[in-house]
Amino acid sequence: MSLPLLPTTAVGSYPKPASLIEARRKFARKHLSKDELTELERRATREWIQIQEDAGMDLLVDGEQYRGDMVAYFADEMEGFAIAGLVRSYGNRYYPKPVVVGPVGRRHPVTVEWFKYAQSLTSRPVKGMLTGPYTIAEWSFNEHYPTRRELVLELARAIHQEVRDLQHAGAKYIQIDEPAIHTRPEEDFALAVEAMDIVTDGVSAYTVSHICYGDVPKIYPAMLKLAVNQLDLALKNEEFALLETFKKAPFTKDIGLGVVDAHSHRVESVEEIAEGIPDSRLRRIDSPEGHDAFLLQFEQVNRHILEFFREILPDIMSVPGVEINLMGDHVGQVTKDSTFGEAEITAW
Repeated sequence: MSLPLLPTTAVGSYPKPASLIEARRKFARKHLSKDELTELERRATREWIQIQEDAGMDLLVDGEQYRGDMVAYFADEMEGFAIAGLVRSYGNRYYPKPVVVGPVGRRHPVTVEWFKYAQSLTSRPVKGMLTGPYTIAEWSFNEHYPTRRELVLELARAIHQEVRDLQHAGAKYIQIDEPAIHTRPEEDFALAVEAMDIVTDGVSAYTVSHICYGDVPKIYPAMLKLAVNQLDLALKNEEFALLETFKKAPFTKDIGLGVVDAHSHRVESVEEIAEGIPDSRLRRIDSPEGHDAFLLQFEQVNRHILEFFREILPDIMSVPGVEINLMGDHVGQVTKDSTFGEAEITAW
């Protein structure tokens, strides 16, 4: 299940067909059995896997056809939660607000069977998809734990169990969504970092955290402390303005570069998406040493460059002033005065 140089993927949630939406309403009114609903959810999952394959995507998602809401779904499946009612999110969108009424924890694996089903439909890798502990706590009322910290860390331990079970089931890529992580950075961003340390502790799968909307500049570069391999960001929503934020410090993790507008209900054309990616702005990002550098780090790109240096141009390794330091699987840094032809080799 190796990925290409610049793999394509999606955040995870796809629209539900009208028939499934109506089936969920019938199930809520007890006019449809759980087995009947599950079969329709499986059918919609099959359709979305096929659509992604037809589109040529590299890392697939199950589409989350079995979830009504990213937090309420986990609350329904876990111990210690009740559902209070609908709360307005943004615009005219509402979601059911969970309430913590007792000790939280897993009754059973929450997403593993859905991951296994989706993976059985394709030879391409499928991501495990989870909502992170900070977001579950932030979007729930707490009526049980004396402190918010106790709730977040207990949720982190439960989500860690789910991550380990997904990995055991064969997931090579696991995404932990934390869209609420920038809600109160001055108050407890360190708590979000501590929780993610627990979630991914001892995990060998490639981990991603999706952080969407909100005031991301408030948590940069602190968000680089999150214990994941990649940060997945919705850059298109603000026309890639976040690239200017990354001038503050090098982006030291892999990045999921969001190139479609998740707030728009209109499906952009391929040409529109391609034209909207600001190549010139990517090239303008400055390194701390004061020279132009591309600081958005892609693990696969780095490996490719290292292979290029070692195998295709082995003689460059002996050129005075050229130094390559390895950091894990990443190419480190070539000294700023190193040149090859007219191209300066900068920090990756």
